[in-house]
Amino acid sequence: MGIRKVLTGLAAAVAVATGLVLATPGQDADASGKELTHSQAAAKLRAANISWTSSGGCSDRNKPNCTSFTGIKSGTISGIIAFKKSSRCKVTITGGTETGHASGTYSHRNGYKVDIARTTCATNYVKRNFTSIGGGKWRSSAGNVYYDESNHWDITYY
Repeated sequence: MGIRKVLTGLAAAVAVATGLVLATPGQDADASGKELTHSQAAAKLRAANISWTSSGGCSDRNKPNCTSFTGIKSGTISGIIAFKKSSRCKVTITGGTETGHASGTYSHRNGYKVDIARTTCATNYVKRNFTSIGGGKWRSSAGNVYYDESNHWDITYY
């Protein structure tokens, strides 16, 4: 049996034993957990001391100047909370599931992405701890992609 197969089996066993959900790019649409309401996601973010901002001062998913968490995946919320804890950076979300972002399977609208304010702390953490995959993108060991869009980080949680 190959080492990769043994490690995959071990990871699955640990996941089952601890109640974790393993998600990798290409899995089905609920790979990053269940969809949350705006209120559920906001409560989790507030508890983790993560703030968010909206140019329109609103949370309506159908208005591009709002910042909404309606339909965001629980794994996306867990991912940004883990990023904050491990980086020890102040995190401010500037984009969620609201209309106005690019479409696709792993899109903002489908709950897999958040945008965060670009800070020196976050930028240094990403560039020191993740692997550059070209084009302003870095991949974490978990397979999540951090895209430096010059004025913010666009993060995809698989």
